[in-house]
Amino acid sequence: MTIKDTPEEWEIRATDTPFVGNKTSVRTDDVVMPDGSVVRRDYQVHPGSVAVLALDEEDRVLLIRQYRHPVRQKLWEIPAGLLDVPGENPLHAAQRELYEEAHVKAEDWRVLTDVYTTPGGCDEAVRIFLARDLSEADGERFEVEDEEADLEHARVPVDELARAVLAGELHNNCLVVGVLSLVAARASGGLGGLRSAEAAWPARPFEA
Repeated sequence: MTIKDTPEEWEIRATDTPFVGNKTSVRTDDVVMPDGSVVRRDYQVHPGSVAVLALDEEDRVLLIRQYRHPVRQKLWEIPAGLLDVPGENPLHAAQRELYEEAHVKAEDWRVLTDVYTTPGGCDEAVRIFLARDLSEADGERFEVEDEEADLEHARVPVDELARAVLAGELHNNCLVVGVLSLVAARASGGLGGLRSAEAAWPARPFEA
């Protein structure tokens, strides 16, 4: 058996969108099960996201700390943001987020991993990039607002982050997946085997 996710779509008898928000919505589908029964499934419809594990020359990861109201915590995270424009190139979106949230640019970009954050209740797909050869971005800093006006920044060694993840001290999905993916990539042949920054992404197709 090949262990690989594959596309599949079960029959939908009816669909409705009972809630439409600013960035996401909630959809209700009546889905036909393998035994012929019809089951209602509610899920969040999401445009998709990108995240950036930015690694400096001292093997430290650039972090931001931000208040997340749904979980009532300030979380340490890696820079991330929505794919605001349908079909937007995710690399361009990731470069924008790194600039806006950290005023940093990078010369070396690779795809670290692609994930569905909560596939049981949301269709959000996230592409996590590895960015290296960092330097301060040109021009003025991006003007932030709302939760982002309270951002804190830090640079933390990879080994320290991996320990904190396994100790249950860090919980942000993209940070956890990104750090452990980096550790795994290094242990299984090195970072040269990572995909190109322009690698195809079936979950959120784009034009290079």
